[in-house]
Order: sequence, then structure tokens, then C-alpha cells
Amino acid sequence: MTRADSTAPAARTAGPARVGTGRAPGTFGELLQGATSAEQLDFLVTLPIDRGAEAVFAADPDTTDVSVFPPRKHRSRRLVQLMLREYGVPGGGHLDLRGELPEGKGLASSSADLVATARAVADALGRTADCGTIEFFLRQIEPTDGVMYPGVVAFYHREVRLRERFGALSPLSVVGVEEGGVVDTIEFNRRPKDFSPAERREYDGLLEEIGHAVRTGDLRSVGRVATRSAVMNQRLRPKRLLQRMIDLSRDVDALGVAVAHSGTALGVLVSRSDPEYARKTAETRARATELAGGAAVFHSCGQPAPDHSSPRR
Repeated sequence: MTRADSTAPAARTAGPARVGTGRAPGTFGELLQGATSAEQLDFLVTLPIDRGAEAVFAADPDTTDVSVFPPRKHRSRRLVQLMLREYGVPGGGHLDLRGELPEGKGLASSSADLVATARAVADALGRTADCGTIEFFLRQIEPTDGVMYPGVVAFYHREVRLRERFGALSPLSVVGVEEGGVVDTIEFNRRPKDFSPAERREYDGLLEEIGHAVRTGDLRSVGRVATRSAVMNQRLRPKRLLQRMIDLSRDVDALGVAVAHSGTALGVLVSRSDPEYARKTAETRARATELAGGAAVFHSCGQPAPDHSSPRR
């Protein structure tokens, strides 16, 4: 078990570059989201997926302006300016963002944009930004998911700080739907959650259980924890389709459900090593489409990077 030490940039020169690229995955909501009893901190457990954001940054020493496309990506623009100032690099440049994630649904589109941006700027400046360095910069922008880390992690999203790495998730798919509308996830995550002592103790247990389940490849337990977390979240951000999706998961003998705790998406989890994967996925997608008017299939992704963070305190 590890905790990151990410209080300052940790970058090294990697040769000159004027155009850089970066990419980051989204996460299908969270496998678990709650608050601990000992630290009294809100946390989430990521479910990284094979869709995300890509950034291309062209540095321009002949201008002080930073332009961004699409222009609405104001937080990414702020991040570019922050990194240029922190690294003492004169000039500006242009950032081009392309994403595969719908906004305001709880799939970490904003976090993916920012992580991809940080990697593209570092690449353009001839520097290497590790996960702790990216945390340092994003902490000054907004609360965020832990999508800078590969694999599944427990993350203090308000503090923008790693709690623990769990490693790679055994491959699974998410047959996902969304209930319409958008949620300002940044604003939602800033609101205090009035978890009771009993709820915090239960979240402690669920956090331990899902960490063990990911490490041992126990997807049934992953699904059980994710479903329980979805149910516990109903009083904070209710999903009108949750019980029907849980029933659907049970009917097809899937793993359970995962939700965007601060968004509008929810989905049924299916193991990709299941001998009946094709049937279960097709049946789930057809029935979910009937419920929500449409459904999409996402796939988990991400292998763990070598763990060089400091021992957990």
C-alpha cells in the first residue's frame, strides 16, 4: 500500500520540443466513492476505460497568448499558463483538445482533458511530468479523478492526492446508459457530504474489500462492492434506473453495476473472460436500450506502472 508524495513538480529535461502530445483515459464513474472514518476524507476508486482525451500543444515563444480549441476549455487554458509560468518558459502557444467522452455525465471528461493537457505541455517543453507532478499542477485548478495513474487507484479527489494503488483490473466491459441532463461534477464534489459514522465505517470496509478484489482478480467482489456503493449513493445523487439495472444485472448473471456517483451514467459490469460474455453483453445492451433509449459498451483499460511513490503513512 502506497501514498504518493506529490508536493512539487518532479520533472527532468528530455531534449528540446516545440509540439507535444498527451493522452488520458476517462473512468466510468467510480467503482466506489465515499469517505473514510480515520482521515475524514472523501475518496473514490477509479474504473478506467478505453475512451479518453487527447491533447496537442504547440509552444510559441513569439506570443504571450494561450489559445485553446474548443474555446470553452477554460480550465485547460489555465493549466497551460500555470505550467509555462512554473517552468519559467516565456511565450504562449495553442492547445488542441479532442475527446471521446461526453461532458457532464460523470465519465471524468474534465479530468481527462487536464491530464492530457499536462502531458502535452510537458512533452512540448522537453520535460517529463510524472503522476505526482501532474497532481501538483491539477491541485491548483480543481478537484479531479485519479486518471493520471494507470490501473485502479483509490484517490482523494478533493485534495487531488493518491491514497493507494490497487493495480490492473481484470478485463471487464460496462454496458452503460445515462439518464439525461448534465451534472457539474466539480461543484458537486465540493459540497460536504454528511456521512454518518456508521456509513464511514462501512466505506472503510468496502475500500479494503475492493482493493483485495482488484489485486486478486475477484471480479464478483468488485461488482458486489460497486453495486453497494451505487445503492449507498442514492441519497446523494439518486438514479431512477438503478434498481432496474441491478435487476437486469441479476437476470443475466452479470457482476453488478457501477455508477457515476456525481453524474448521470450507470452501467452493468460483465467480465470479458466469462464464457457467456457475448450473450450477456448483447442481452444486457438490448434490455438497457429499452430502459434508457440507448446503451453503449465501454471496456476497462490500464496496466499498473512501477510504483515509485513513498511508503504509505
